[in-house]
Amino acid sequence: MNIAICDDERAIREQINELIKKENPGVCPDFYETGDSLLAAGKQFDIVFLDIQMDGTDGIETAKKVRERSNLIGAEDTILIFITGIREYVFEAFDVAAFHYLLKPIEEDKFREVFQRAKRELEKRKKQRRETIFIKTRNRSFTLEKDSILYIESKAKKVGIHTKGETIEAYVSMKEMEAQLGDGFYRCHRGYLVNMAYVAEYNSESITLNNGEYVYLAKEKYGEFVKAYMRYLRNGVGADG
Repeated sequence: MNIAICDDERAIREQINELIKKENPGVCPDFYETGDSLLAAGKQFDIVFLDIQMDGTDGIETAKKVRERSNLIGAEDTILIFITGIREYVFEAFDVAAFHYLLKPIEEDKFREVFQRAKRELEKRKKQRRETIFIKTRNRSFTLEKDSILYIESKAKKVGIHTKGETIEAYVSMKEMEAQLGDGFYRCHRGYLVNMAYVAEYNSESITLNNGEYVYLAKEKYGEFVKAYMRYLRNGVGADG
């Protein structure tokens, strides 16, 4: 869990650090005195505790730039928890999709409640990431559920992602898709990556899916595929047709 504490008051940074360590002793947050120094670090954090009133780039503008950078690189949105001594600033915080806020002086019970909620949200997002992949085409960027993918087909400099409802073309390599999809998918041929949840039958030359489509199976991969598929059946759960 990567956490940053950005506040121009040393006492606040130290207090939040101590409170975090009470909840998660193994976590070592990064500390920043200004929004500019946080942005200059160029790091991607899971959670950022961010003061609203700071010299230079204030917390609201810093948050906007953090969001912009995440969108640019296709990263998961950082969970932003604002820190402020003035309640009215809270409304501005929600303009940048803040997860929550803490009023100074920070109360330990309130901190614990907000931090635990943030950790649950982080775990939920990580689970979703394990079950989805990020796709970028010429016209749009979006996440796609892995279990909606039947197979991937290589098409020169791009791939065709065959789902239950459509075929999506994306400029990404088969190697990158293989890495993103992970377990449950098998590179059965130079030009095909198949979701083993949809395998209906196979022979030494092809794999038939449960919707009637088929993909090629390289002869030299037949034995390896059989072992991988048997292992999948022992550990995985087939998808609905």
